[in-house]
Amino acid sequence: MPFPWKATIFAIAALTGFPVSAEEASSWPPAAKLDHVLVQTSLYTRHYDRDPEHTNQQNLISVEFHNPQRWLAGAAWFRNSFNQPTWYWYAGREFPLWKPTENTVVRAKLTGGLLRGYKDEYRDKIPFNHSGIAPAVLPSIGMQWGRVESDLILFGTAGLMVTGGVRF
Repeated sequence: MPFPWKATIFAIAALTGFPVSAEEASSWPPAAKLDHVLVQTSLYTRHYDRDPEHTNQQNLISVEFHNPQRWLAGAAWFRNSFNQPTWYWYAGREFPLWKPTENTVVRAKLTGGLLRGYKDEYRDKIPFNHSGIAPAVLPSIGMQWGRVESDLILFGTAGLMVTGGVRF
């Protein structure tokens, strides 16, 4: 029996509140066609807990590859909350929410992937990091102005980050 992709996409959309049309759900599997590349960096980070060990300088650099159906895959390198070099490899989808002008789009994004870099005494600071690699799901809301983008990313109960980037 084939996996019910359409039902899964509709279920995720319903649980997250993102609108998905029947045409979007029928877009599985995603087209292996490049629409644009997004290169981003971190602009601001704030941890909810003011632990003196936390750093708010993540030095993030990420690259995302987007297809015409708003699916994406990417990789990010950054300094984690404890100043350790960390990687996040991920896939996800953008969900347009509002288009106030011709060149401006407000959208949500949901990514999921693998996080590697929390080590030694900080290994247990993220859930499920038993083997040094942990699953992660990151929701965000953002805007696109022409080729420029910015996102507010929530990283669990730990904090938030604002990123800025350019599309190519």
